[in-house]
Amino acid sequence: MYGGMVPWRMVVLAGLGMVGLAAASCGLVWAEQGSKGTSAMSYTAALQELKKYAQVVELVGEGGARVAVSPQLQGRVMTSTCAGPEGLSFGFINWDFLKAGKPDKHFNNYGGEDRFWLSPEGGPYSLWFAPGAPQTLEHWFTPPAFNEGAWPVVSKPEDPFCRMHMPMKLQNTAGARFEVEVERTVRLLKKEDLAQLFGPEAARLMAADGIQWVGYETMNVLTNKGEPMSKQKGLISIWIAGMMNAGPQTVVIVPYKAGPESVLGPVVETSYFGVIPPDRVKITPQAVLFLADANYRSKIGTSQRRARNVAGSIDFQNQVLTLVHFSMPDNPAEHAYMCNLWGEHKGSSYEGDVFNSYTDGPPGEGKPQMGKFYELESLSPAAELQPGESLRHAHRTIHIQADLKTLVPIARQVLGVDLEEVRTLMFGRK
Repeated sequence: MYGGMVPWRMVVLAGLGMVGLAAASCGLVWAEQGSKGTSAMSYTAALQELKKYAQVVELVGEGGARVAVSPQLQGRVMTSTCAGPEGLSFGFINWDFLKAGKPDKHFNNYGGEDRFWLSPEGGPYSLWFAPGAPQTLEHWFTPPAFNEGAWPVVSKPEDPFCRMHMPMKLQNTAGARFEVEVERTVRLLKKEDLAQLFGPEAARLMAADGIQWVGYETMNVLTNKGEPMSKQKGLISIWIAGMMNAGPQTVVIVPYKAGPESVLGPVVETSYFGVIPPDRVKITPQAVLFLADANYRSKIGTSQRRARNVAGSIDFQNQVLTLVHFSMPDNPAEHAYMCNLWGEHKGSSYEGDVFNSYTDGPPGEGKPQMGKFYELESLSPAAELQPGESLRHAHRTIHIQADLKTLVPIARQVLGVDLEEVRTLMFGRK
């Protein structure tokens, strides 16, 4: 799967030996992107700044495709670009957090457009809350197993991928203990991958003149090295979250399976952080549209009965279409998905979302937000793993940059929406 011959190179870029050291600021290079000349950080500027704090492994492909992976920052894909060194940097990187040099037991928010977490976050089997602790923000702590520490690289410099391996020990709210090993592999996607993921017509459209794109996959494998896992004590699943730079004209697009609510349930879950104003989330016959400007803290989710294995976002200002594709069973409703809602669960803890999107914003009046980002997240099913058995979950991210007219047929083919209609619905006529 990873051995295909394609022009590439992997470059290990040395950074500081320890994450969190404060560094003097330097002059940054900025790329002018978008029809309105919106300034955004260039990939080279992001890479040079990032190297002050951590080691980076860079995957370089054809046509300006570059992906920056940091094993030191828990194996995150930190950022990518489709237009070479001076192209737009797509991933959100939390520079304030890195420069402050103060690790946070609640969450080391370094950023990164693909990070590894495990689910569930809340409920009776939560990995974030200690047994008996109230499930409120002050008691919320990301498990140290995937919140801190470097992930050892086990691939070779000549390999066309970056593979990392990490043992983990965890405990849930019910007191169950887990001992697992995680293998995480990052590889660049090739043109033939696009046809396999999205079909030949979508792949043909993405190969047209005037289009620049970068795509990569993280293959995440979790193996049980401890006692047998059971529903009675709580299960775990793989959770991949991608943090992207938010913008005033950025919209998340989540296709869903159509059908009556009496059979399939609600189209979208919106109650994670309270009611979302109607101008920020809209439902069309094809997809859920979610404003991702990072001005209002909110989250949406797609259930097992509604989910499709593809979603995306459109940044109208910078003319970037982002697609995510992830592994999913043919009928996810027949599998256990962990419910991430905090507190007591009214329904089953094994009926959860398959896909989520989050946009940051102030958590309360006068309180600072985490950053100007939004997230595209996918989850694997959970399973009662016996010792030695494994879960596998693939999450793919593709950024496509071109003029809006060129992006319209791609979005229609892959996401089933008309981008011009999306823009009108969310922002009015331009």
